[in-house]
This record gives sequence, structure tokens and C-alpha cells, in this order.
Amino acid sequence: MNDVTPCPPHLDAAVEESATDFLALYRTHFPFVWRSVRQLGVDASAVDDVVQEVFLVVHKRLATFEGRSSIRTWLFGIVRRVVADRRKSMRRKPSTPMEPSSLDRVVPPVSPFTELESFELVCVLLDTLDETKREVFVLAELEGMTLAEIAQATSTNPNTVAARLRAARAAFECALLEHETRDHEGGLR
Repeated sequence: MNDVTPCPPHLDAAVEESATDFLALYRTHFPFVWRSVRQLGVDASAVDDVVQEVFLVVHKRLATFEGRSSIRTWLFGIVRRVVADRRKSMRRKPSTPMEPSSLDRVVPPVSPFTELESFELVCVLLDTLDETKREVFVLAELEGMTLAEIAQATSTNPNTVAARLRAARAAFECALLEHETRDHEGGLR
């Protein structure tokens, strides 16, 4: 005997459309979410788990997306909260070392820093920035968002975003110069 009550046809269509919308969003924005998670400082061994958490939240909340911001801005807001929650839980309990994520090799970063040797080097340099500067730097320089989009995604005044971005660019440049100097000095020995 079947205890499952069939769903009315109009609800079946709505559920099917919602699933299709989620899959399209997932396929389109997975690389952005993955890069954002990694570039916000999540260890390579935990990126896959955090990205999965992000898309679980997206799946639950997609029907509530009102379109008052771009989908990328909305997604970054979710990424930001999930990463912050992950950091809090990691402070409470140390993680066990794991193999590097296979996605480090599969999902290439989209970055204007073609002179950098690897995505991992960018992440190492990003680690030198504090959290607020890192966020605006990643969104502006690596993801190509405008100051207005960044202000909306981070719930920050646009003038504050501009100041943080200037400071982040300067700090990133210093970290890059230090790295290049160390490499150059290491090669002279």
C-alpha cells in the first residue's frame, strides 16, 4: 500500500522549476563560490565541505531571493557567513590534516594576476591581509565586482569599501614584493 499522497500538478511543476533553477545556479556559479571560499582563507582541505554548506543554504533560501541585488552579491553574502561560521567552529576544535583538495587542480582561478605562478601563491599572499581587506580585495580584483556591489555584499559603506580596497592593494603589493625578494635572494645562494 502506498502512503504517499500525490502532489497536485501545479505544485509538481513548481518543485520541478525550483530544482531546475537551483541546478542552473549551481552550474553557473560553482566556480565563483569555490574560488571565493578558498580566497577567503579556508584551508584547501576544507574547501569542498564549505562549498557544500554554502549550496545547502542556497538551496534552502533560493525561493526567498528577491532580486534586490545581483545573484553573485547574494551568493557572496552566504559564502561570507558560512566561512565566518567555519572559522568560529575551527577555533573551538582543531582539524585533522587531510590531503589537498582535488579541486585545487580542477577549478582554475580567474585572476588578473597572470604573472603569479599559481593560485596557491595568491592564497598565501591573501593570508597576509586582514579579513575585511581580504574580502574587498577578492571581490574587486579577483571577481571583478564594482564598489557598489561589494558594499552591498558586505553591508559596508561604499567609502569604507574604497578605503579598504586601497589599503588591501598596498598590502598585497608589499607581500608580493617581499615574496619576490625572498625568491630572488634564495636563487642567489
